[in-house]
Amino acid sequence: MQVKRFRTISEFQQFRQLPKPDHPLISVFEVTTAKHIDLLENISWLYEFYCIGLKKVVTAQSRKLKYGQQEYDFDDGIMSFIAPNQVLSFTAEDNSKGIQQSGWLLVLHPDFLWNTSLASSIKQYDFWDYSVHEALFLSEKEEDTLVGIMKHIQQECKSNIDQFSKSIIIAHLETLLSYADRFYHRQFITREKANHQLLARLETVLDDYFNDGDLISKGLPSVAYVAQTLHLSPKYLSSLLRILTGQNTQQHIHEKLIEKAKEKLSTTNLSVSEIAYELGFEHLQSFSKLFKTKTNQSPLEFRASFN
Repeated sequence: MQVKRFRTISEFQQFRQLPKPDHPLISVFEVTTAKHIDLLENISWLYEFYCIGLKKVVTAQSRKLKYGQQEYDFDDGIMSFIAPNQVLSFTAEDNSKGIQQSGWLLVLHPDFLWNTSLASSIKQYDFWDYSVHEALFLSEKEEDTLVGIMKHIQQECKSNIDQFSKSIIIAHLETLLSYADRFYHRQFITREKANHQLLARLETVLDDYFNDGDLISKGLPSVAYVAQTLHLSPKYLSSLLRILTGQNTQQHIHEKLIEKAKEKLSTTNLSVSEIAYELGFEHLQSFSKLFKTKTNQSPLEFRASFN
């Protein structure tokens, strides 16, 4: 698959047949002003800058549309976040003639953040590592809030640059990201049915893995394995689980591990070393340390409590 790399914002806007950006390191524009790309073959884009998209997508026959693996929660906007050097793939089949798009796109080069509070804090937002189908689904009120901030940034970029410009834009960016973080938390909470189904699927995935009986060769399940099996990105899954249960994916794996260890300690005559080995641990010390951390008892102390 061909990969088209965009190193600068000017290069990207020239490709989309947009005017030269008012600021070389940050730009905000409406999607309808950019050239529509007709895909004749599969292609991937790679940006060397941050890209925040807020789009409305309306189909000719229906306002319900699948975006990746999910349908819209609202009939309004979706928001996606792409970090520098992530590959965004498109296929010719995705280029549906029955789809009309409108919205906003904000592109931000990392150099703009140099020597600002956002230089390090921007990477703390997990949504930069979410997959495309894990986009943020917005209500009309939420969309209006975020579009308003984008318009303020656009206005500041078009104004005469002075000593206050950068700090004002950074403040708007921090507000935009904070709202996005809040709305993602809302999304995790409001999608109750889907989230409970996900928790049930997580339990099934872990049960199947630990009941397989081949942990000796496979080892413990990784966060990446669990996320891939559930068709989610690792960061999105952990963020969702933290909101729903207070524990991330790794902690859920450990909880299931301790559950299986307790079962073996209480119902079999296997030694602690044998149990640790069967559960995928190479070293007994690692198993014993984790077990005590989670239960405040050593494996032997736990077993003794049943005698």
